[in-house]
Amino acid sequence: MAVRTNFESSHEIGVWARLTNSYCVVAHQGSEKFYSDFQKQLRKHIPVVHASVGGTRMVGRCMVGNKNGLLVPSITTDNELQYIRNALPDEVKIQRVDERFSALGNCIACNDYVAICHQDLDKETEEIIQDVLGVECFRTSVAGNVLVGSYSILTNQGGIVSAKTTVEEMEELSQLLQLPLTAGTVNRGSEMVGAGICANDWACFVGTDTTATELGVIEGIFKIGGQGSATTDTRLKSALMESLS
Repeated sequence: MAVRTNFESSHEIGVWARLTNSYCVVAHQGSEKFYSDFQKQLRKHIPVVHASVGGTRMVGRCMVGNKNGLLVPSITTDNELQYIRNALPDEVKIQRVDERFSALGNCIACNDYVAICHQDLDKETEEIIQDVLGVECFRTSVAGNVLVGSYSILTNQGGIVSAKTTVEEMEELSQLLQLPLTAGTVNRGSEMVGAGICANDWACFVGTDTTATELGVIEGIFKIGGQGSATTDTRLKSALMESLS
């Protein structure tokens, strides 16, 4: 089941952490409860890396990644890049991207197979996304918002998009990505689901303001909780084995 937590006074969990099937990066020097919540769920399965990007703790908004790789912005220092590289599994590629939109997590949403991105990203950045993350990439918007990483979040199980997304747009996007999608909110009505949720194929973290109704939608589309621990354990093992293949 999804875990409610917060980073100091912030409920926007996706701002302060980036979670994939093979690693998790969290902001350094935060509250002990925040780290404890992530460690309890993840430490037996994947590394939880404490890091910064360009001196900022908003690692979830600055970077984007999946089981195959991690992209960080040009503001990432050499020391930060080396530290993160050393902490990630050997098979995970990491690359610094020279892109004018430094908040890569706001501009890109992806799972292990497909990505959507800001319509104005550089062509070279799009090629790097495809190469390092090993995904097919589509330029699009979500409910008229070009910051697709803020207004959507994808796992291999499904995705959530802004509640203002029309049925027609959601069906078109679902067909494009070959992924079940639903419209929803987090933290009592926030449309910025990408900023408010961290999820992979078997774990999910949301802000403490998230209501039971919102949590039900989130757990339903990501198939987390409610189906018994055996189902979650099977998916966890499958995701981990795939990340090693």
